[in-house]
This record gives sequence, structure tokens and C-alpha cells, in this order.
Amino acid sequence: MSNPTSITTALSVEYRDRLMGIAREINFPAGTRLFSEGGHADRFWIVRSGTVTLDMHVPGRRPAVIGQLGSGELVGWSWMFRPFVWQLGAEAMTPVRTYEFDAAAVRTMMDDDPAFSAAIGAWVGRVLAHRLHAARIRLLDLYAPHGSGSDTVL
Repeated sequence: MSNPTSITTALSVEYRDRLMGIAREINFPAGTRLFSEGGHADRFWIVRSGTVTLDMHVPGRRPAVIGQLGSGELVGWSWMFRPFVWQLGAEAMTPVRTYEFDAAAVRTMMDDDPAFSAAIGAWVGRVLAHRLHAARIRLLDLYAPHGSGSDTVL
């Protein structure tokens, strides 16, 4: 089964090609912080290879790792929503190769083409829904007395 949040599944070839037309290849060594919660969200990435962890601040504790992203997945969605502030943090767990995108340029492309905007918005919406569900389960596993109960249908 294909990943519904992967760019190759989520966007048509036409829109994927348009987006990739402004991509830059950027590599991160393992342990590199891509962004921190509360920082300015002015770019985003698509993973080419490697693993990126997502984490969130937990008062009095180390940041909680709430997800891992791999090939074809979007890293960062806060660039799309005002006030453009990262809601989570991200770190390269392994050496990571990515495509990097300038958020302002993508938002301009979206403003210029409502159909492209709708496709990007639907993709990011699926990513958000998937991540919210995954974060809920992970946090319950970490902090709830009996775990997530992930066998329960929501």
C-alpha cells in the first residue's frame, strides 16, 4: 500500500513537476537540527533518503520524539499557515538528503494558480491529519498509564 502523504502519491505529475522545478538539493549530517519549535517557518523539505525525527517540547523533560519521516515525505507544514511558526521540531536521525523549498515562493505559486493551491493544500491537510493521529498514539504510549490502546478504532 502506498503512503498517502508521500509527494509521489499525493500530487499529480504536473503539480509535482512544478513544485520540483524550484527545489534545491540540501543534505544534513546525522544530528543536525532542521528546525526548532517556535522558530520562523520559511522553508520546507521533502526527504530523498534518510530519516528525520519530529519532536515536541515537554516541560521538565527531554523533547518527546513523536514521529519519523522517510523518503518522499514532507518535513514541515507550518510554512503554509500564518504566523509561519514551527509547531514541532525536526532533527536528522541519520544522514539525510532532501529537496528544500522556499516557502514564500511556493505560496506565491499557490496564489497564482487556485488548482495548484488546492492540490498542495489537500496534500498538506493529509499530512497534518496523519501526523496528528500518529502524535496522539505516540504521546499516549509515552505518558498514559496504559499506553495508546492503539487497537481501538477511532
